[in-house]
Amino acid sequence: MQSGGMAEGGEGTCPKVFVVDSQANYISMPSRRESKWARAGQKYLFMLVGLAMLGLVVEGCLIYNLYKKTQAFPLSGSHLLCQNSSNPKTSDGTIMSQVGHKESNEIPTVRTHQEQIQQRPFAQLLGSSHPMDEQNVVQWVHEGGETITRNMDYNNGRLLVQKDGYYYLYSKVTLEISNTATECSLFQHKVMKKTEAYGNPIELMRSKRVSCGTQRPSSSKPSSVENLWNSFLAGIFHLQKGDKIFVRLDNIKKMHQGSTDNLMGAFMIFP
Repeated sequence: MQSGGMAEGGEGTCPKVFVVDSQANYISMPSRRESKWARAGQKYLFMLVGLAMLGLVVEGCLIYNLYKKTQAFPLSGSHLLCQNSSNPKTSDGTIMSQVGHKESNEIPTVRTHQEQIQQRPFAQLLGSSHPMDEQNVVQWVHEGGETITRNMDYNNGRLLVQKDGYYYLYSKVTLEISNTATECSLFQHKVMKKTEAYGNPIELMRSKRVSCGTQRPSSSKPSSVENLWNSFLAGIFHLQKGDKIFVRLDNIKKMHQGSTDNLMGAFMIFP
């Protein structure tokens, strides 16, 4: 019985054997949250890819337009250079002599600018030994010495404007004022403009002075010393072709004669 009990005990202590079925199917249920975020991520990814493609298309269009412009510019620039080198012209339309290819790129531009400055009208007139006129218009020396007129004409005390533009006008006169005068005298220095648009001359600038003689004691000797009065006028005015500029002086007989004491001038500062 004992041996039989041990046999039973031995059989009772044997470990249990579990059989694992390798053919069993395991079904994993996807998480609902993970599928939602995955779809949203794919949606945003497609949007980013679409924006990137759109940016590439726009950039390509801009580069193509810039390329077309850069291709057209050298052709037009070289065409103009060829025209300038073959028939270079000055500002007044005269054709210059043909120059080499190296000079046509830079030198004609500089020459044209210098010629435009040199062709601007200007004039300077000096006092005359016979300055009197019936209408009190001052007469000037317009030829020889320090006088000069370029692209402007002179006729009977008047400067004739040939080109429209802004001009700097100036005039200086010197008058002899007597100390022994018994009455007061008015001296007026004017710069006038005569234009075709108006019948009467237009006053551009003016200066004036009233001179009165001083009473002296009967015992004092009269003085022969003359006082000199200088008047200078200057300003910038717009003038048109055909305008006439002149100086009018009251009591012109009192004008002190001298080429350096009296002058008139004009020059264009802007076309």
